[in-house]
Amino acid sequence: MALNFFDQFMTPIYLGIPLITLATLMPRVAFLQPTSQWVHGRLTVLQSQFINNATYQLFAPLSLKSHAWALLIISLMTFLITINLLGLLPYTFTPTTQLSFNMAFAIPAWLATVIIGLRTQPTHAFAHLLPESTPPLLIPILIIIETISLFIRPIALGVRLTANLTAGHLLIQLISTAVFTMIHTFPLVAMLTGVLLLLLSILEIAVAMIQAYVFVLLLSLYLQENT
Repeated sequence: MALNFFDQFMTPIYLGIPLITLATLMPRVAFLQPTSQWVHGRLTVLQSQFINNATYQLFAPLSLKSHAWALLIISLMTFLITINLLGLLPYTFTPTTQLSFNMAFAIPAWLATVIIGLRTQPTHAFAHLLPESTPPLLIPILIIIETISLFIRPIALGVRLTANLTAGHLLIQLISTAVFTMIHTFPLVAMLTGVLLLLLSILEIAVAMIQAYVFVLLLSLYLQENT
């Protein structure tokens, strides 16, 4: 009986406990709080440099008002990167392949940026719905289009993260299945396919990190428009 390739994206349950809950708690376990005994350790310094560089890249173009969001956005980026990378290990589950899981982060974060813009600078927030020097006949159409594009933003955030990770996991499973199928009949082809699988796994590690960064980068851009 052939297995369904999409079974890997179903939330597994072990002893009545959904593993998506344990996977969500893993980043808190992976990133321990430094103590005075190992505050200058190599791993801690590397982690601090990564977070500092990411914070600078994200918030250097933003206004000072946006810097209050630094802790939230950087924590979200670290959380997503850890979840994505842990999902590449064997016998694990990737929660970010679930659209509902990603939307649970995308919608509240996007909505918060919109509410902040409406509260602090409502004129500037509504000005995004209508470009300058618009002909009067096009004003209703452009307002509708810009409003739709505004509400599509959180959907694009969640779907982008879900689609990229799902596609990578499917490709890895398809190629690995081909390797195990051909290893006895066509060993040379299986070896070449195995090399391709290794390169794809390295690429998927990069994709897991890049997609988490793109997720928070777009959030920072939405924040920049509303502060």
